[in-house]
Amino acid sequence: MINIRPVSDLRNKYPEIEELVLKENEPVYLTKNGYGSIVVLSIEEYAKLINDAKYNEYIEKALDEADKEAENPETKYYTHEEIFGKLRRKLDE
Repeated sequence: MINIRPVSDLRNKYPEIEELVLKENEPVYLTKNGYGSIVVLSIEEYAKLINDAKYNEYIEKALDEADKEAENPETKYYTHEEIFGKLRRKLDE
């Protein structure tokens, strides 16, 4: 369930927010004047988020490199039969 609270709850009901974030592993979205302001997460969830961002950046870079290679007219492409033929020969060795 999404936990949306006014930012004043951070001061007035800190133990409740801490329990949601740490024990129930839920982010808490805080609003100010009815608009989203900040999100409170555990350190562990923040670390996961950062690591996911780095992983996504790595994937994006790898896909960009693959696109460049695909644009190169000298890139050698293999057919399905060629690839599986090579794999079968390796397995038969």
